[in-house]
Amino acid sequence: MYSYPLPRELIAQHPSEKRGDDRMMVLHRKTCVLEHKRVCDLPDYLTDRDLVVVNDSKVFPARLVGRWADSPGAVELLMVSPATDADSLDAARKSGGGYALSWSCMVGSGRPSREGQTAVFGPEGELSATLAEKLDGGMWRCDFRSREPLAALLDRFGRTPVPPYIHRDGTDEEERRDRLRYQTIYARETGSVAAPTAGLHFTQELFDALDAKGVRRAAVTLHVGPGTFRPVKAEDIEDHRMDFERFSVPPETADAIAETRARGGRVLCVGSTTVRTLESVAAANGGKVVAGSGASDIFIRPPFDFAVTDMMLTNFHLPQSTLLMMVSALAGRERILSAYALAVRAGYRFFSYGDCMLID
Repeated sequence: MYSYPLPRELIAQHPSEKRGDDRMMVLHRKTCVLEHKRVCDLPDYLTDRDLVVVNDSKVFPARLVGRWADSPGAVELLMVSPATDADSLDAARKSGGGYALSWSCMVGSGRPSREGQTAVFGPEGELSATLAEKLDGGMWRCDFRSREPLAALLDRFGRTPVPPYIHRDGTDEEERRDRLRYQTIYARETGSVAAPTAGLHFTQELFDALDAKGVRRAAVTLHVGPGTFRPVKAEDIEDHRMDFERFSVPPETADAIAETRARGGRVLCVGSTTVRTLESVAAANGGKVVAGSGASDIFIRPPFDFAVTDMMLTNFHLPQSTLLMMVSALAGRERILSAYALAVRAGYRFFSYGDCMLID
C-alpha cells in the first residue's frame, strides 16, 4: 500500500559536493501541479507573513565499535537515549574519580548478549559499558564508565550513526565528511542518532535570502532515534507502535506560531521531526502550540487533521516507512506515490543524503 520500486543506484550514498546544491520537487496540493526546482528556489514559495520552523537537534557520534572485556570478540553499540533525565552526555555524574551515566543502547555482537557483560572501547579501553538490564524492543540499558567525560571520548573514537542504507568502509575520510555533512548548520541541542535530514539542505546563503524576504524563523528540538527508519511490518498499520522521542518547544517558537496565525501566514515545517513535534503538542492542547517539553509517540498517517503544518520540506522516504505515511497524510497517498514515481524517472536522489520535496 505504501511501497514503490526504487533502483538501488538512486539511494544517495554521499551528500552533494556543495551543501544546498540539491534538487527540490515542488508538489502543489491544491492544483496537483509538480515543479522541478532547486533548494535555492525555496524563498520564491514564501512571503513575509510566513514562518519556517526547524529542528535544532544535534547528531552525536553515537556508534561505538569495540570488544568484549572477557574475549577478543567484537561488539557494537548504538547509543539511543539517556536512561534518566540526568544522564546527558554533557553532564555525566562523577563517580569514583571518573564519570558514569546510563543509556539505552542497541547491541550488535557475534555472541548472545547477557546481563553483566562488559564491552570496552577506545585504543586503550578508555570507555567501558556494562549491559545492566534488558529493555523492550531488543535494547539494553548500558552503564558507561570512563576516566574522561564521555562526550570527549565519543568525539575521539565514536562514529557518526549514518543510516544502514548508507554504506561505509570505516575510513577516517568518510567519518570526517559525515561529521560535517550529516549535521545541520544550525544544530544546537545534542541528542540525535539520526539527522533531521530536510534541514541538511540549508545554508547561510539560503537563510540570508529568506531573511531578505522577511520570512521569519523559529526552532523546536526533537531528538531523533533509530525508530525513524523502522518499516511498518504489521499487517494492519493501526497495530504499529512508534518509539518515543524527546522534544521541547521554547516559548518564543510558540509565540511565533501564534503571531503567524494572527497575520494570516503559513507555517513551513522543515522535516518530519518538526511536524511530529508541533502536531504532538497541538494534539495535546486543543490544536494550540504551547511551550513545554515531553516525549512523543504520535503516528501520523492518513487520515490526519493537521493543526499546525501548512507546508512541509522533506526528503524522499523509504517504502513502507512511517515517514512516507506522514507525507501521504499531508498530500494524499496516490499523489505522493505518483510524485515518487516521477522522481524515480527523473533521477532524483533518495533518502538522507538525497534531494527533497516541498509540499505546498
